[in-house]
Amino acid sequence: MLDVLTGFVEELRKTGLPVSLTETLDAAEAVRHVPLEDREALRSALGATLVKSSTHWDAFATTFDVYFSPRATPMALDGAPDDVGVLADDSGVPPDAGSAQPAGGAGEGSEERLDAEQLRALVAEALRTGDDAALPALARLAVRLHAGLEPGRPVGISYYLYRTLRGLDLDGLLAELLAAATGSAADEASLHVGRPPGRLGDRLVAEELAARIGELRRLVEAEIRRALVADRGASAVAKTLRRPLVEDVDFMHATGDELVRLRRALYPLARSLAVRLARRRRHRRRGTLDFRSTIRRSLSTGGVPLEPRFHAKRPAKPEIVVVADVSGSVASFARFTLHLVYAMASQFSKVRTFVFVDGIDEVTKIFTRSASITEAIARVGAEADVVHLDGHSDYGHALGVFGERWGREITSRTNVIVLGDARNNYHAANAEALAEIARRARRVYWLNPEPRAYWGSGDSIVGQYAPFTDGVFECRNLRQLERFVELLD
Repeated sequence: MLDVLTGFVEELRKTGLPVSLTETLDAAEAVRHVPLEDREALRSALGATLVKSSTHWDAFATTFDVYFSPRATPMALDGAPDDVGVLADDSGVPPDAGSAQPAGGAGEGSEERLDAEQLRALVAEALRTGDDAALPALARLAVRLHAGLEPGRPVGISYYLYRTLRGLDLDGLLAELLAAATGSAADEASLHVGRPPGRLGDRLVAEELAARIGELRRLVEAEIRRALVADRGASAVAKTLRRPLVEDVDFMHATGDELVRLRRALYPLARSLAVRLARRRRHRRRGTLDFRSTIRRSLSTGGVPLEPRFHAKRPAKPEIVVVADVSGSVASFARFTLHLVYAMASQFSKVRTFVFVDGIDEVTKIFTRSASITEAIARVGAEADVVHLDGHSDYGHALGVFGERWGREITSRTNVIVLGDARNNYHAANAEALAEIARRARRVYWLNPEPRAYWGSGDSIVGQYAPFTDGVFECRNLRQLERFVELLD
């Protein structure tokens, strides 16, 4: 057990979860006090000792399922499951009703006594009646019949899952069950759904069937995972399932599912950062020197100012001006940064937003008049006047226009944040425009979503702008964005 726990913790660290030696010892101690056969109790005990953020739970759960799921035997890849005949007999399918040769060359003979149509009929009946006890056995049969698992073949779970689900045709099965259940009192009773009349009842039936199909998908995936762990070992399977934590997902290359995870994590992060900034401002140690109070205090030491006195610090919220490139190559990065800035707007005295491609436009009013940040960002794409000539990024022209039209409004209390990769399509850099902005502003920061190794290559001119900023920061994910926000004061 200790070896399994050690391997589990090592995989969590490779995934990105911060797990210390002390926490590992706590986990080992917690395992001593829970029954190992109770997976939910074991999951809770390990999660309580090893997971420190809700955004890390999905990664923990995936790794836990690999290392602590019930083990299948290696023969599960090429031998028939013992429950095939039992299930066939119990379901009324004659034992000699036919045999199926599983895809991928599983063993021959009379062991496989269900063909694809018979299995599909059994799955449909279990889904229709809500027979949860039959679903695990049906999932094992479906994997044996459709997955084509091959010992030693370096193929991931998603490949076998796709083959199994394609063989079952769950979308078609759902459509058939819905068609059969609509308006049928008998089917309503068998679905165990108290159905109101009309569309609401149909919707309840559809949601119940979709939930049961979702559970079957989960069971199929778990069965494939168990078989692969038995064949390859937990470490090898966990490596194929390893995904970056949400805070490490690259804005510019995120998949659809990762974008959803990023949006879900953004607002808790914004609240946390806002509280942190407010606390830091409240607890700053001292303000400017109070000369009169220092001299008065020195009278007790014969006029020697041994103890300087300071004015009380008055925390000031900075004014933020965001100038964001919203061209296609960096649009996702700009979107998430704007989400975070506006979610933290209470910590800034004023937030103004400008977006550009080769033209530039202020969109602050769009954000203040929209019902949500998501709606505001959608309206920015439709309403902002950001194209001047050909619609390709031109930082030099955009910064020049910004300086001419709004430069006088930049003050010594303004922090200017430029968002973009500084890929200028070989246009003139016009670095003087940024230099003038920097002369007026309190701080100028540049956030670049590209890896630092790419800076200055090709048409990147970030090196020409860097001397006129207070820092150019690589900002490709939420973790790096969080570190930058902590600099704002």
